[in-house]
Amino acid sequence: MGPGPSNPYPEVMQALARPVVGHLDPEFLVLLDETCDRLRAVFRTSNQVTVPISGTGSAGMEAAFVNLVGPGDSVVVGVNGLFGERMCDVAARCGADVVRVEERWGRALDPQHLLEAHPSPKVIAVVHAETSTGVANEIAALGDGKGDALLLVDCVTSLGGIQVEVDAWGVDVAYSGTQKCLGVPPGLAPLTVSDRARERFVGRSQSWYLDLGMIGAYVGAARRYHHTAPISMVYALHAGLGVLLDEGLEQSWARHEVCGRALQRGLEKLGFSLFAEEGHRLPELTTAWVPDGLEDASARRELLDHYGIEVGGGVGEFAGKVWRIGCMGHTARPRNVTLLLGAVEELFLR
Repeated sequence: MGPGPSNPYPEVMQALARPVVGHLDPEFLVLLDETCDRLRAVFRTSNQVTVPISGTGSAGMEAAFVNLVGPGDSVVVGVNGLFGERMCDVAARCGADVVRVEERWGRALDPQHLLEAHPSPKVIAVVHAETSTGVANEIAALGDGKGDALLLVDCVTSLGGIQVEVDAWGVDVAYSGTQKCLGVPPGLAPLTVSDRARERFVGRSQSWYLDLGMIGAYVGAARRYHHTAPISMVYALHAGLGVLLDEGLEQSWARHEVCGRALQRGLEKLGFSLFAEEGHRLPELTTAWVPDGLEDASARRELLDHYGIEVGGGVGEFAGKVWRIGCMGHTARPRNVTLLLGAVEELFLR
């Protein structure tokens, strides 16, 4: 538990132990194509360009921006946490004219404010599940009202844990990370791009390594070599997506919901106040104010050393004041919620 990597599924660990073949081996290429098909199913999309980018979720973010945004492009970014801030940074490095739409950390963005921020932006970008605050931002309304703009969504902490509907919500580009609700170690960034977005790629990406025109040609029937794929990580992602699809997306969303809400109710009974705005609280990532009687760093250290539970601390101005507790992927189990709540109660008694 914690905001970072969740424990991998046993099937994922077995996949990581498979013998490594060459990245152009026919057996691997079949598995790579199957992995892309599984990603389409999880993203709920038919996008042809749906691939695992070599790198963590931040590589997915950068791949999205460097292919879509060039100097002078207007980009509206929703900022209500650390990763909205990071979007602004990456877009600015591409030369974009960044229009920030800000909300207090812990509160959700108003979709109408994003839609009204600029008369004709090239991109509207927002974090679906803000890892730094535990807040869920609404996406569907942005897709309905985006007009000619491209909708870019960070799904790092949402994919597999709560509902994500790329095609139905009108999302043009979405990326995620393997280490959250997919239950796979960090190292890949699943990414999907609509045909509409591909038609509006910049003429020449500022990154060779993350050039989606080149990476996209590495998958499919008429593939061309781009870079050496991380074989074992693709094995792991293939297995993790298989576990998720065997369980069923709706069932996985329900499991995360049950565990997350039980954790939140239990924390409140122990004297914690929840940080994220009611009605927009993520089930897979709970944020709570550290109550009187607990010293942040020493309490989290004791949970790790004595109970094997890792809890993330607050970031930015909330460092030392807020806990971020991940309950996602393989760790989203009632027994883990019970263990954490029991361990925290013991800390109060010491």
